[in-house]
Amino acid sequence: MIPAALVIGAYLLGAIPFGLLIGRARGVDVRTQGSRNIGATNVGRVLGRKWGYLCLALDILKGFVPTLSAALLLRGDRADPRQQLLVLLVAVAAVLGHVFPVYLGFRGGKGVATTIGVALGVWPYFSIAMAAALVAYALVRFTTGTVSAGSLTLAVVFPLALLAYLRWSGLSLADHWPLQAVAVLLGLVIIVRHRENVQRLFTGRELRVRK
Repeated sequence: MIPAALVIGAYLLGAIPFGLLIGRARGVDVRTQGSRNIGATNVGRVLGRKWGYLCLALDILKGFVPTLSAALLLRGDRADPRQQLLVLLVAVAAVLGHVFPVYLGFRGGKGVATTIGVALGVWPYFSIAMAAALVAYALVRFTTGTVSAGSLTLAVVFPLALLAYLRWSGLSLADHWPLQAVAVLLGLVIIVRHRENVQRLFTGRELRVRK
């Protein structure tokens, strides 16, 4: 009963469209301006950086809070794939809530910030891998001047960094397969949600970060 409630709660929390709510509080529907996305990047572009940072923090927290709560409540052997799977189901539910929010007809954001949040809640495996992915994100974002390029880099580096960490730590991939599977899944979700950005990157039409 508790695992099911945690998964449902994670989805409903992840589905809260903080970007849209912030925009409405400022008298703006962010879905009609900029890239028309409800994520932090577009909120910052339309309303200003401080509101973008607020949206970013809230979108991270709505992934971090349910995932960490599940890790604390579902105590057990961390090396047990079944135990890992329960926590990871909560993590996936939070991200899918953001990407496919029931409150907005299942049309949501791209999942980057919420993926960062859930990764920070899965210590140490996802957290360490995400730290490496964030470094790669920062390098690509500020080199290219495009957030989407950084986000796509994060999506690719995250599962690769996790695999490297598991091997470096001498941990059995067979015992930690749920971690690797979910890392790949979350990376793929981000990439698929950025498919239009990929087209614009190749044609040189992608919006750049303001200096």
